[in-house]
Amino acid sequence: MLSAATRALSRLSLSGLSLSGFSLAGLSLLVVLVGPVPSAVAVSAADGWSVAPSGGGRPAFYAEGAPGTVLQDTLSVTNRGTEPVTVRLSGAAFAQGTVRVPARTRADVPFTVTVPDRDRTGAIVARDTAGRTGRVPLHLRSAVPDLSALTVEHLSLRPDGIAYELVNRGTTTLAPRLAVRVDGLLGPVLERAPRTLPVELPPGRRLRLTEPWPDRPALDAVDVRLTVTAAGGARDTARTSARFVPWGTAAGAGGAALSAGAFLAVRRRRRRRSGRGPESPGTDVELTGAMT
Repeated sequence: MLSAATRALSRLSLSGLSLSGFSLAGLSLLVVLVGPVPSAVAVSAADGWSVAPSGGGRPAFYAEGAPGTVLQDTLSVTNRGTEPVTVRLSGAAFAQGTVRVPARTRADVPFTVTVPDRDRTGAIVARDTAGRTGRVPLHLRSAVPDLSALTVEHLSLRPDGIAYELVNRGTTTLAPRLAVRVDGLLGPVLERAPRTLPVELPPGRRLRLTEPWPDRPALDAVDVRLTVTAAGGARDTARTSARFVPWGTAAGAGGAALSAGAFLAVRRRRRRRSGRGPESPGTDVELTGAMT
């Protein structure tokens, strides 16, 4: 019969024990008399032997933790036959990669796994000398904390509209919402309320988008501001400036004087608004936002 300590060791669960820097040297192979092993969870390679998670009642191994966490569990190899069987184990870091199980006994073999950066599904495989195999599914889930973050980058004006890029800096898929405001010399020339964009932005992905602006002014100096938000508190704003001058119809020096007057007017308006020195219009702003 198993002692209380032996029973406790044979019932270790992946989701219940987390080890950092775990040493396989401290693990020992347990060989015990065969007890009841539920056939519903035992994966049989032949009539004589089978493999299953130690403790019974589990159809597969399941591990969850932060990436890099080392977790321990135990595989039971049960030999119900009348002859010894030798099996080689793979799919995890075993204390003993090859196990010889005497007739009518069960070997409980400890092993460890390291939680990967992303969810992974595999299997622990046992193979005997005749080439017969038994498998137990192994599911590893990376418990990455949810983080909602994005940035708006490379804002610029183009003939077909306002071009920009969205970057998902977090760990969750985002459904971004966009608000647009453009101020000219005489007040707002474009204002669009926040709306959900018809795109999904997975973690780590970058999207190049263009906001249509077909009726932009022929003559003006404008400030452009895009604000993007998403669920979970993600938010970023990008700004740029530009001047529109109808060079094709302006008469030489008169058009240049008109452009210069517009430029000076927008500079004065910006100084009154911000209390700072003049800015250079028409240049992309270096953006800041959530960092990975």
